[in-house]
Amino acid sequence: MNKKSARAKLFQYNNLMHASLCDILNIKYPIIMAPMFLVTNEKMMIEADQSGISGCIPALNYRTPAEFQINIKKIRASCKNAIGVNLIVNQSNPYFPEQLKILIAENVDYVITSLGSPATVIAACRPKKIKVFCDVTDLSYAKKVEAMGADAVIAVNSGAGGHAGNIPSSVLIPLLKNNLKIPVISAGGVGDGISALAMFALGADGLSIGTMFIASPEADVSNDYKQAIINYGAQDIVKTTKISGSPCTVINTPYVKKMGTNQNWFEAILYKNKTLKKYVKMFTFYLGMKALEKAAFSATYKSVWCAGPSLEFVHEIRPIKESVEKLIQDFKERKDAFINSISHTK
Repeated sequence: MNKKSARAKLFQYNNLMHASLCDILNIKYPIIMAPMFLVTNEKMMIEADQSGISGCIPALNYRTPAEFQINIKKIRASCKNAIGVNLIVNQSNPYFPEQLKILIAENVDYVITSLGSPATVIAACRPKKIKVFCDVTDLSYAKKVEAMGADAVIAVNSGAGGHAGNIPSSVLIPLLKNNLKIPVISAGGVGDGISALAMFALGADGLSIGTMFIASPEADVSNDYKQAIINYGAQDIVKTTKISGSPCTVINTPYVKKMGTNQNWFEAILYKNKTLKKYVKMFTFYLGMKALEKAAFSATYKSVWCAGPSLEFVHEIRPIKESVEKLIQDFKERKDAFINSISHTK
């Protein structure tokens, strides 16, 4: 590497922690605390805000649209920076139309759409200048949402928790960056400084991080769930279609092993029926969410806990602000070491 290219690399890597997501959301660090079903709450949103990142909460974390609106008002009043809402936009979410009206009325800063077409959300949010970020797992769908007018994509890679993709970040991020004009926010696989550095080095414009924040005092989930994040490793993460009908990553607890991760023959037949598929998927989603809710908040042998492989990096229950500070410090040390190695390249 010649001196000119080395200097260019130095500048590039020296500015990694001020990626474009900082400018889009006006936040200190280009990080979104990922929306986690049944986990993200008001306390976590406020702590994320005070830590220099942005929090995003699933609308379905509230039993009714009325409850959703009350708590979004509280979050909006308590946060000085950008706040986001995650919307499930397919037929499994019967509250979708009402939730969309509420988040527009309460003037949230951005929406992350999941599991369906964002067309309705983009059309409703654009006049209000609310940003729309769309979960994508491949280039084909990413191009579609860009054409619809999405402001950014959430590149859900194979290291994500919840509804993860199949493509590793090392392939997905460069693929999207080389073919899209809108920002690419990486989701999955980040739990320490070097994994964050890797995502930015691949070209990510920001990060969506979730699993590490489950093991926090601010999360209201059970201590068993938090301890599982600490005790289990990346090799213990499996995908199951039994929760929502779509592949979802969970910790491979004894109960999950007993339950199995694939649809049984009867479920498979029902999913092939075009008439019944919609209703079966809604029923599967309902039962799966109830199972997750019971496991998340109570001691039960029926432990179905969502998480991503990045739980490998979690070793203790730590406040959100402390986790963010540790991640940033670790990132800076890794980055400085890398820049130092570049600067000595002749």
